[in-house]
Amino acid sequence: MSEFEPTIIAFVCNWCTYTAADLAGTSRLSYPPNVRMIRMMCTGMVDPKYVIKALLEGADGVLISGCHPGDCHYINGNLKARRRVKLLKEILPKFGFDQRRIKLTWIGASEGIDFAKTMRELAAEIKSLGPNETRAQMVI
Repeated sequence: MSEFEPTIIAFVCNWCTYTAADLAGTSRLSYPPNVRMIRMMCTGMVDPKYVIKALLEGADGVLISGCHPGDCHYINGNLKARRRVKLLKEILPKFGFDQRRIKLTWIGASEGIDFAKTMRELAAEIKSLGPNETRAQMVI
C-alpha cells in the first residue's frame, strides 16, 4: 500500500487567498498537489454544511482562508467566517471528527510565500492525524 497523502479542500477568498495562491504559482513556490481549492467570493460565504459535507465525503482536512480582519472586501465577511469556524469546531466531535482537521487562516493577496508555507504545514499536520475515518468506510 502506498504512503497516505491527505486530500485537503481549501475554501479560499477570491480577493486575498486565491490571489496569494496565484502569486505562489507564478513565483514557482511549491505546495502539496493534493490541495483542492474552491474559490469563494468571501470566506463569509462558507456555510458550515459545506465543511461537514467535505469531511463526510472523504476529505482529510479543510482550510478556510481569507483576508486579514479589517481588510475584507465585503467589510466583515471574514469575521462571520471566524465565528462560524469557532462554532463548527465545537460541533465537529459530535460528527466524529477531530477539530484539528479544520483550519482558518488569514492570507493577504501579496503573501504567496505564506500561502505555500501554510499549505505545506497543513498537509503535514493532516498527514500526522492520518486518514479521515469516513474515507476508510467509503467503497471505491
